[in-house]
Amino acid sequence: MDETSGTLGRVRGRVRSADGTPVAYELRGEGTPVILVSGAQGTAESGRPLADLLAPRYAILTYDRRASGVEQDEIDDLAALIHEVGGQAFVHGVGSGGVLALAAVAAGLPVERLSVFEPPFSAEAAARLGRVHARVLVVDGGASPSRTRRAAVALSTALPRGRHRTLTGQTHEVAPHVLAPVLEGFYEEE
Repeated sequence: MDETSGTLGRVRGRVRSADGTPVAYELRGEGTPVILVSGAQGTAESGRPLADLLAPRYAILTYDRRASGVEQDEIDDLAALIHEVGGQAFVHGVGSGGVLALAAVAAGLPVERLSVFEPPFSAEAAARLGRVHARVLVVDGGASPSRTRRAAVALSTALPRGRHRTLTGQTHEVAPHVLAPVLEGFYEEE
């Protein structure tokens, strides 16, 4: 951790990725670490509403994603964050953040449970899904386009330990208070 400052139960800090790039993050709460991976070019602020709901039960880490979009760099960023929180974490990814999280787990990052909300799923991505051995919950919104919902079902079926859940009435802009209890239930399962 390069620097930290604690305010209102949050710790802000930076870690260095494999290529030396600093990755800014916020950590709030205590317990099992959960890293929230926002959509493309998301920031630590992007995940704050969900993080605040989960923080009473978990150590929630949100972070600033790179603008470059180079997958390996972003996997290295996630690896540095997992190392920062003790070497293992649960991960939740939204949209392209879900795709990144799946790629990171397929690359061998130590993630026991992974949840993703409406990641854009494609046939090209399916080839490496067999290497995802974590438990994975794929979630979609019941009011999302049918193509998005079909992709979520296909993704959960393609994963060795995947399952699917639809949140009635939700769209891609899922309400954090609806999603949080679903994630808690998944993370607490035996």
